[in-house]
Amino acid sequence: MSRIWNFSAGPAALPEEVLRQAQEELLDWRGAGCSVMEMSHRGKEFMSILEQAEADLRELMGIPEQYKVLFLQGGATQQFAQIPMNLLAGRSADYIVTGSWSKKAFKEAQRIGNVRCAATTEASNFTRLPFANEIQLDPFAAYLHVCTNETIHGVEIPAQRIADTGVPLVADMSSHILSRPVNVEKFGLIYAGAQKNIGPSGLTLVIVHRDLLGMAPLTIPTVMDYAVMAENGSMLNTPPTYAIYIAGLVFQWLKRQGGLEGMAAVNDEKARILYECIDQSGGFYTNPVDPDCRSAMNVPFVLANAELDAAFLAESKAAGLLSLKGHKSVGGMRASIYNAVPLAGVQALVDFMNDFAKRNG
Repeated sequence: MSRIWNFSAGPAALPEEVLRQAQEELLDWRGAGCSVMEMSHRGKEFMSILEQAEADLRELMGIPEQYKVLFLQGGATQQFAQIPMNLLAGRSADYIVTGSWSKKAFKEAQRIGNVRCAATTEASNFTRLPFANEIQLDPFAAYLHVCTNETIHGVEIPAQRIADTGVPLVADMSSHILSRPVNVEKFGLIYAGAQKNIGPSGLTLVIVHRDLLGMAPLTIPTVMDYAVMAENGSMLNTPPTYAIYIAGLVFQWLKRQGGLEGMAAVNDEKARILYECIDQSGGFYTNPVDPDCRSAMNVPFVLANAELDAAFLAESKAAGLLSLKGHKSVGGMRASIYNAVPLAGVQALVDFMNDFAKRNG
């Protein structure tokens, strides 16, 4: 059976090379006589996997020593609560809302403490970033939260738009982390669910500056305290061992692709040909997002004639193109073209879209 081109928003495609290596090592990891899934998380074999994964991630992202790397559980959604639990410290925080996920993060933080919406583009259906005169920041905020890539709405904050505001910047990078270089030192905390560009679901990555550790009140659960997790090397309790192992294989695969610089070049070309297909379709397909902030990872689009949606999805699936249906909250279509989706996969999608438009336009 041949593998399909997987455009799922998450859990998403993994590099075939990584899957084959995991398959080869499934029953016996490098002579250990057992699977990684069966290892003690405190044994020397798994500890070597964890240490190598962190070392490779630090190399890929250029993570300075003053940042702790935490391999946690609970998904990015748990971080919506865990961040204010750790960082508010009796103060207020600002949130910029540019799509469904930053809106959810803001709503969850409101349950924890005093947070305020510094800007929102909901009135524009989350199709753009806020203008400078729409952003009202508190210079004394405990932190400023942003989602640098909105998976559902396809809005991405370009690196040049990320400025120093004088307060710690907290970023949900779940759906574009590792897709291109990032200056980690611009951020106080970066977090990401793994199931898009890192590895399988069940793992959550948190990169946090040490100055933000130790501010959590004693009333929060111990397992939710970043400082405690950092002191215990992410192993206060049993971590998601197999997901960490797969993530480590992905990090090594990324290094073989030329690191994040090499990956960015491929991702830019993938996004270019897909948006070009949409923009040059004569209105058959349209993308609603301001071109200045279109996501290179998640590309939503609609057909001019919505009555063709069902045919588009059925025929694309038959052509080996999977998971192109848009999120239920926005409808239409969406192609998630993460790192593991090769240029050939995006070209196959573009060829199908051009042919479908020619036959139905």
